[in-house]
Amino acid sequence: MIYYFDKTQEINFLTILKTFLYGLRLDLSFAAYLSIIPFLLIIFSIFINKKRIVSIIKWYTIVLIIIINLLLLIDAGLYQAWGTRLDTSILPYLNTPELMLSTVSNSQLIFGTLAWFIISYVFIQIFNKNIKKYSSLIDLGKWLEIPVFLILTLSLLIPVRGGLQIIPINQSNVYFSDKMFANHAAVNFIWNFFNTLTHKTDGINYYKYYDEQTALNIEKERKTQLLKANIDSVLNTDKPNVILILWESLPGKIVGSLGGEPDVTPNLNRLSKEGILFTNFYANGDRTDKGIPAVLSGYYPQPVERIMATPNKTRSLPMLPQKMIDLGYKTTFYYGGDLNFGNMNTYLRNAGITNFVDGNDFDTKDWSSKWGAYDDVFMKKLASDLSASPQEPFFNIALTLSSHEPYDIKCEYKFGKDTHDNTFRSAHHYTDKTIGDFVEFAKKQPWYKNTIIVIMSDHGHSSPKHTGPYFSPKKFRIPMLWLGGALNKKGIEISAISSQVDFSYSLLDLVNGDNKDFIFSKNIFNTSNKQYAHYIFNKGYGTISKEGVFIYDYISQKPILDIGDKTSTLDSLGKAITQNAYEDFLERK
Repeated sequence: MIYYFDKTQEINFLTILKTFLYGLRLDLSFAAYLSIIPFLLIIFSIFINKKRIVSIIKWYTIVLIIIINLLLLIDAGLYQAWGTRLDTSILPYLNTPELMLSTVSNSQLIFGTLAWFIISYVFIQIFNKNIKKYSSLIDLGKWLEIPVFLILTLSLLIPVRGGLQIIPINQSNVYFSDKMFANHAAVNFIWNFFNTLTHKTDGINYYKYYDEQTALNIEKERKTQLLKANIDSVLNTDKPNVILILWESLPGKIVGSLGGEPDVTPNLNRLSKEGILFTNFYANGDRTDKGIPAVLSGYYPQPVERIMATPNKTRSLPMLPQKMIDLGYKTTFYYGGDLNFGNMNTYLRNAGITNFVDGNDFDTKDWSSKWGAYDDVFMKKLASDLSASPQEPFFNIALTLSSHEPYDIKCEYKFGKDTHDNTFRSAHHYTDKTIGDFVEFAKKQPWYKNTIIVIMSDHGHSSPKHTGPYFSPKKFRIPMLWLGGALNKKGIEISAISSQVDFSYSLLDLVNGDNKDFIFSKNIFNTSNKQYAHYIFNKGYGTISKEGVFIYDYISQKPILDIGDKTSTLDSLGKAITQNAYEDFLERK
């Protein structure tokens, strides 16, 4: 609460006190877990030399202090971007630790490491002082004392379980406020991490609310009427070249043509008048490894797990690249960094892609300090490849990266670097120019007349700070713009609500491809007021339509936001989609 003092100021003093009161049960639970081994060791002190027992307890505690303080700093750092306390969501990234470290700046890494050493050193010194003081109380005892110590050790099960109630304590027991930050502050981060670690996917659908057929019927009834376009085709050809540009972390909050901040993306704002702008388009998740399966497989993210991290499951997903290859498209994926991050490489190869351009294709002098090639160099590579009479039709996917933390760019920081939000704005202003330059290049190419360029964000972002709940639609609303000579309609806006999972289905519909396997998708060119978007975050979901907004948290089992006269419909639809999507995830082998 000190680290995020700006958020703490938004809650009153009584609520602050309650975070400690409600959180105490989880604190005691984790303290009891840690105490089990020392308690058992004390029992052995009855017949083992006390020096050996004290030494074991000492090193056990020192190791714990070091590990807990490391996780403390990771938890504090991730909360800004993820909006949740530390859990197993971080584990898939440990396969590529060097890339995980790339998300923090050098100064953050230096000060964080220094803080880790200092905090650990201080607590180790405090512990050493106390163990010297009290270790003299440990002495060889009598065998009759063993039952007493065993009873004391077993009594730790009471705080471990959070009391004498039938159901053990969980996160929902400490959720007490309509302010989500207060609830998160009450959660013991290290208890939360190990709780999610020991409750991995076990084949149980924890998001089941209806019987299976009822859930399927609720979603089907709403979706069936939205599968066909109700406007004429927007293309003047049924086999256009397609360039899909996935713009890292671009939220609608900073896109002027969507009513956001006017000066961050001037090129995108200008281009929005030249094509088809989707003004109510949403990301389905909040990370790249959630966004890519949503865009290319029409697949909803999971509340905690990531399907991209499980190759055995991704093999059975419908894949837009493979469908395009089946239609005769030459398909290439462009990325300026390491494709192994988040297991992206395996997913893309399962998608049928065999042509890749990645960080290995760029000179190290063209790399940012950590993450990969600068966006201007990256987009010039894409332009260079497309200037050499490419084989048509082609389907190229380009994922940018300079607007990813730590926002390392090689030009002037237009909005400065004094705050996180201004650094974020500056990075997007830079990427906006590189994409604007690429589009101007494309307009001059002979293939442009038969091409559509789709510019879409891979996910939304918490920056810049918005009013309302952290997981409000403001975080997930993103731009999607269609440009190119293959469009027969330009300078128009489509205000129907849709999301990333609808993209592949709709594109395949336009090019006469097979889209029947995209079971969660709808047609973005159906402008019915029944259209909806559904996004999933850590242990929760949001469902949006013209009828209103309903955001639900599975931990507190309460709505976070409930706006509109017919949100009961959105409530049932949201629960059904989350249940169906997770059931599908469990059943994929």
